[in-house]
Amino acid sequence: MFSAVTKVIALIERLMHLARVSRSPTEETAIKSQLPVNQDLSEVPEETSSKWCFSIPRRYVVAIMAFFGFCNVYALRVNLSVAIVAMTSNYSHTENGTEIFKQDYPWSSEVQGIVLSSFFYGYIVTQIPGGWLATRIGGRKLFGIGVGVSALVTLLTPALASANLYLLVLGRVVEGLFEGVTYPSIHAVWSHWAPPLERTRLATIAFSGSYFGTVISLPLSGMLAEYVGWPYIFYLFGMLALIWCMMWWYIVAETPQADRKITEVELEYIRSSIGPSANHIKNVDPPWKRFLTSLPVWAIMIAHFSENWGFYTLLTELPTFMKDVLKFDLKDAGLLASLPYLVMGIMVQVGGFLADRMRSEGHITTTEVRKLCNCCAFGCQTLFLIAAAHSTTPSVVVVCLTVAVGFGGFAWAGFSVNHLDIAPQFASILMGLSNTVATLPGMASPLLTGHLVQHKTHEEWEVVFYIASGVYLAGAVFYGLFASGERQKWAEIPDSYALCRDDQSHASTDDMPYGSGSCE
Repeated sequence: MFSAVTKVIALIERLMHLARVSRSPTEETAIKSQLPVNQDLSEVPEETSSKWCFSIPRRYVVAIMAFFGFCNVYALRVNLSVAIVAMTSNYSHTENGTEIFKQDYPWSSEVQGIVLSSFFYGYIVTQIPGGWLATRIGGRKLFGIGVGVSALVTLLTPALASANLYLLVLGRVVEGLFEGVTYPSIHAVWSHWAPPLERTRLATIAFSGSYFGTVISLPLSGMLAEYVGWPYIFYLFGMLALIWCMMWWYIVAETPQADRKITEVELEYIRSSIGPSANHIKNVDPPWKRFLTSLPVWAIMIAHFSENWGFYTLLTELPTFMKDVLKFDLKDAGLLASLPYLVMGIMVQVGGFLADRMRSEGHITTTEVRKLCNCCAFGCQTLFLIAAAHSTTPSVVVVCLTVAVGFGGFAWAGFSVNHLDIAPQFASILMGLSNTVATLPGMASPLLTGHLVQHKTHEEWEVVFYIASGVYLAGAVFYGLFASGERQKWAEIPDSYALCRDDQSHASTDDMPYGSGSCE
């Protein structure tokens, strides 16, 4: 576990270094435009860097804070998948000199499936409203509220479990409701903060926190359950999330214009790169019909669904598979179950860097980059899940599952930022829409898996892996045929609106193709 933490710290240090030394061509142009004549760019100090926080550009400060935010989001989400193994396991207990075995909660596999999936009944409800709400109150505010309330519910989880099974399920539903706004709201943040040629890199830095949160929480949860008791899993991660919330509110601003620490050069670079789509549009009726009849939107939704089917199947059930089929003890099961997500967190970073590099060099289009990342990832995941289904050697199965999950990181450089490509001003709503569809696997796969593996045999788990492989393959085909990386016609901003700036009078928006509204 400590080696995993060390790798996370090393990765963050590397991100800080890249953030300090890297400039895009557009950013260099913005800097040069403010220099006296004949002054060389090499003589310019790192003006695009923040005025504090290790001189990191503010957009990367936002990305790093979002990284730790998603670490907490997934730690709060997945800790129950380890805790429930301890909560339902037999343990020895001595009464009147006689050793007896008992369970804290004698739940069947089907009841456990209901408990694990209950989170997603709340999570699915707030996806689209979360995207819409982020355009009203701001993504930064909504993201902080979502994580903060989820942390409070996590702290109450042991008490809810002790009181009543139904209260535990209700608590997980409430936690899902508030975590459901996190992904849509962060896209609202990037609609203001992410220059187009850094969009994938910044977004994947943030999203990779999900996997490093999983890497840390699974083995640490196993150790806590083994040595101090399963309730401390919820106490520890709940407190860490609350601490992060206080830092998020203090450090991160809603927009670059509202950030008191940003330099003028970085502010101008972001504004000139993003253009009018960075303006927040209020009182706009989203073009729902255009969303639902757009094949590129459906390609994102199908790809998101496909990735999450395999991801949630393994995320919620892998510790149980490691213990029941591969015969690892609880501590080792938690550690080994975290390995795929360590690889995935690294692959997300690599995929984001490569995607932006390919786009900036101009050799292939954004559409081709998205399809390449997504379809190659899904193809490899299909092959390695099939290999895991056919193997009976524990070490081979672990390697195959690790590689299969890890390759999903490349897919996140495809579909997960594709919303920002096709409709930047509606990215939070589109993310809410696709994440609604992508939440269905979180509800269905634990229930289906619990039904299929009642006897806990390898043959039953083979069926689980075959289903996930088929879903990945279908997602690769659909995305490869219909995805796009270009702004859609229904999302184009008319010239009258392009003149609207935060410090100017509002232009007429009556001719906007997606409805009426005003700039903020």
